[in-house]
Amino acid sequence: MTGKVCVFGSFNFDMVARVDRFPVPGESLVATGSMTSAGGKGANQATAALKAGANVHYIGKIGEDTFGQFARRHLKTVGFNAITLLTTDEVPTGNALIYVAGNEAENMIAVDPGANMTVTDEEIAQCIPAISCADVVLVQLENNLSAIQQVINAGREHGAFVVLNPAPYQPVDDALLASVDLLTPNATEAWLLTGCRVTDADSAKLAADALHAKGVARVIITLGAVGALLSEGGQQNVIPCFPSHPRDTTGAGDAFNGALCARLACGESLPQAARFAAAYAAVSVEKHGASALPEYQEALERLALATPHHEVA
Repeated sequence: MTGKVCVFGSFNFDMVARVDRFPVPGESLVATGSMTSAGGKGANQATAALKAGANVHYIGKIGEDTFGQFARRHLKTVGFNAITLLTTDEVPTGNALIYVAGNEAENMIAVDPGANMTVTDEEIAQCIPAISCADVVLVQLENNLSAIQQVINAGREHGAFVVLNPAPYQPVDDALLASVDLLTPNATEAWLLTGCRVTDADSAKLAADALHAKGVARVIITLGAVGALLSEGGQQNVIPCFPSHPRDTTGAGDAFNGALCARLACGESLPQAARFAAAYAAVSVEKHGASALPEYQEALERLALATPHHEVA
């Protein structure tokens, strides 16, 4: 049976410019191309979870503006099993300005969170039925912390496996970190959460230990081309990156998190789900735009190209 994932998180309207290199302060740089697309960590991760094989209920908030109209049209076409779309006329829909540069397709992003940061207690209360029937609940930090904490609490209360992707970084207390079943920072977020600078698998292990000391039960630190570190129950395993030909790394972390939660909801173990997620993310960076996410079969084919080994600490 297909598992159920409830994703509470942001929707953003993305404006992307492709450049040969990042501009320096004060410089006007001619782009080699541009595009607009749907984005936001919540919507991206929900889309990845759907394409990776789960039933998905997406919960987000938008403004009553042009970008909000775009959001409604886009979200209808994705094919989610259910959507709860909250609205406000007081602030705009979240939006992001993105540069994608060079052969490695690295990105720089500035986000105006807009409506994403205005979710009220009453609005979350309306969403409890959707949260209560989920196998996995997935949240990020692109919404106001009060709403995020309420979703986490509701997920735990109703027996869901709760995953927090702590992105984009904002300060959170140790109690919130300890209240989730799995934390999935990237190298920068792990450093900001722990003070341990993460540059490779060995330093990621130190950061994971620091997070466990804060009460976090399970950690996956994503390390880009190095792969990911999975740390749980006293074991730390490195999940290597799968081969890919990057065109746009925007949203690679979202692809990983959504696919991971989909496979967990469908009954796979955490190591199995993490390997699939790594393959899914490797395919995702070969596409333009954070919302241009792979199909399940594409990730399976990439998974078959290599059999990652585990490095046990």
